[in-house]
Amino acid sequence: MILSRARSIVFDFFMETILCGVDLGGTKLSAGLFDLKGRLLDKTVVYDHVDKNEDMIVEQIALLVKSLLKKNELEEDILKGIGVGFPGHLRFREGITITTSNLPGFVDYPFKENIQQFFSAPVIVDNDVNAQAYGEYKFGAGRGHDNMIFLTLSTGIGAGIILNKKIYRGKTGTAGECGHTIMDINSDMQCSCGNYGCWMALAGGHSLPKLFQKKMESGIGTLLNLDWNFSYSQVDGEFIKKGLDMEDPVCVALVNDCADYNGIGIYNLFQIFNPSMFMLGGGLMNWGPDFHMRIQDKFSSMIKNMLHDPVEIVLSTLGSDSGLFGAAALVLE
Repeated sequence: MILSRARSIVFDFFMETILCGVDLGGTKLSAGLFDLKGRLLDKTVVYDHVDKNEDMIVEQIALLVKSLLKKNELEEDILKGIGVGFPGHLRFREGITITTSNLPGFVDYPFKENIQQFFSAPVIVDNDVNAQAYGEYKFGAGRGHDNMIFLTLSTGIGAGIILNKKIYRGKTGTAGECGHTIMDINSDMQCSCGNYGCWMALAGGHSLPKLFQKKMESGIGTLLNLDWNFSYSQVDGEFIKKGLDMEDPVCVALVNDCADYNGIGIYNLFQIFNPSMFMLGGGLMNWGPDFHMRIQDKFSSMIKNMLHDPVEIVLSTLGSDSGLFGAAALVLE
């Protein structure tokens, strides 16, 4: 029983505090309780927040956390803090959201302040990729790497940067938006930011329909059974994965291109930050080990004799709860 498990871990190890993590996403909202070693004690997940406004979501977050504590017969004063991962840009120091593409609203919204009013325990709010990066650094495969970069390869592409054991956020808090770095100034692929040739326009999930269409129009044959009502808008990561599994030439060519752009992006980040590890996460990593290997190979083909110390390019290890682990880990920074 989770209730007894949470209490036994807390008291058997004589811990005075535990961590709370909240992962706010475009499709799900989850909250979890962790001990100081990063062991998940209990969690709760809901999916009914998407159409709510900012204040309603804040109230729902407060309710989820308080309900989770009550379920496990714990008082709020046992919390070391509450970390919240936000899917978008924010001014970190003030905890004010700038914008998000996953939820309506949240423009110049005092997110941290409005959550804090419900709790006496300190609240820290950060970008969800920063949180995932720090979670992997504290509790995952990044342990022991004081300088590492976590890359999420999903609908968009972004990075959480750990430098000298700390999250590097930049002046505002928006450092790591590597998906908007320009890779091809002559590209006709337009990014959501309005520019052309961005990394995420060339290799991100949002661009898959257009990338697939371009491959089809180039004359590459496909093994996929595209019926009369097929629309390119149906193309997403899972669609491409099905094509990969049957070695469809269009999907293989598309994925190879994406892998190469990712390898180039990692090469560029390496030259700037010189970390000892890159960690890859996000839905597109479900494309499998060949995708991962091609990314590594592209990086290796470019770095040549400029690599003076080993650098690892590994997969994230915290799985589907990485956002929760990361949010909780923020409390420990």
